[in-house]
Amino acid sequence: MRIIGFNFNKINIEKLNDTVENLKINTKIDVSEIKNIKSDFFKTKEELVEVKFAYSINYDPDFAKIELAGIVLLAVEPKIAKDILKEWESKKMSEDFRITLFNIILKKSNLKALQLEDEMNLPVHIPLPSLKKEDQVSEKKNE
Repeated sequence: MRIIGFNFNKINIEKLNDTVENLKINTKIDVSEIKNIKSDFFKTKEELVEVKFAYSINYDPDFAKIELAGIVLLAVEPKIAKDILKEWESKKMSEDFRITLFNIILKKSNLKALQLEDEMNLPVHIPLPSLKKEDQVSEKKNE
């Protein structure tokens, strides 16, 4: 499976409040459509599968929200594409496909969300690496 394209068609961020007390941050991915597409632009032996998704980050209670939506275009082996589309008829996905797809969505969406959070001065929704000063106990052990 290869990523052929990834585009956002909705980017919405809203700061609802200035009070940051008891903040809980929840994220959610929804897949609304998976379909096979034909393209004269892409010449490949693989099938093209288009996935429409929405990714949301809610800062509760009513502090802020970020909504991203878009399309992922994947090149998939014909047999696998057939299985994906057949499962999607009942709004299901195999675990392997779901994990791969969600990781693609998370990678791109989290980068965009971090940029938006920085611009709006919101707390980041995922822990970022940071350096901390060693405490004196650790320093004494190293001497």
